[in-house]
Amino acid sequence: MSMMKAAVVEAANGPFVIADIPHPRPVRGQVLVRVSASGVNPLDTKIRAGAAAHAKHAFPAILGIDLAGVVTEVGEGVTRFSTGDEVYGMTGGVGGNQGSLAEYVSVDERLLALKPSNLTMRDAAALPLIFITAWEGLVDRVNLQAGQSLLVLGAGGGVGHIAVQIGVALGAKVYAVDSATKADYLNGLGATPIDYASDGVDSYVAKHSAGKGFDVVYDTVGGAGLDTAFKAVGRFGHVVSCLGWGTHALAPLSFKSATYSGVFTLIPLLTGEGREHHGDIMREATKLVEAGNVSPRVDPRKFTLATASDAHELLETHKANGKLVIEVH
Repeated sequence: MSMMKAAVVEAANGPFVIADIPHPRPVRGQVLVRVSASGVNPLDTKIRAGAAAHAKHAFPAILGIDLAGVVTEVGEGVTRFSTGDEVYGMTGGVGGNQGSLAEYVSVDERLLALKPSNLTMRDAAALPLIFITAWEGLVDRVNLQAGQSLLVLGAGGGVGHIAVQIGVALGAKVYAVDSATKADYLNGLGATPIDYASDGVDSYVAKHSAGKGFDVVYDTVGGAGLDTAFKAVGRFGHVVSCLGWGTHALAPLSFKSATYSGVFTLIPLLTGEGREHHGDIMREATKLVEAGNVSPRVDPRKFTLATASDAHELLETHKANGKLVIEVH
């Protein structure tokens, strides 16, 4: 049996151990991908800490939700890809599906799309989870329209900066709430930056919406951020959150006849339902990236399987400057 290298976490809060494990082979509907790079997400660190029961990923575990790589073999019935195709997607690391912190992984072809031609493998690996999360909120749940006002909370974060770019690409008037240090970057994306430290929700609702509130609010922060979203949304507006897991007073939302939607991007990986749609979303990502409308913000520091723990530590201590990526090949 041929073997490959993988970074394995054997128990909660355990270190990454570089181990030789059996080389996967694609079954029907799968392609074998030689992993070039693996994006690092907050969920990866939570799974490693044993603090993400909803991800249903038992130990020992190979983490890594996002990947970019090259198809090296196709299984029976595969129609979308051929050997040599450069692909990317949100493909594993939850639900018992092997993650991308390994030299190779067999992936359901429905989860993948061709990588944007104008992105490196490294940058492409940063995109899948955050793009899918932003797209599901703004397009699938809200159906954001040109001319609508969109407020993004946590706009400089992973999901946030992609939501801003999708909103701008769709023709919305985008307002971006984050720290003052990210104002120039957010302004460069085409949004109006709002410093949460100096400008409270009542103030910016009055200033930027004439007191009426925003048509759409995307909360990427959770907790108190969702309460802020309920205050900031306008009458008959729509709040969407990718971290709406707490207990919240609904009165501010209800008194405006506004709507709330949650986003939970793991469903296709956990249940198999909707995998085709994730591939569709990644194809939309490729279009927007190749058109110059979306670009991931990637931390310039580089990591390998052997230094994966350093990437996790940077993310956990909030010292990352953009998405972190681990290079495998």
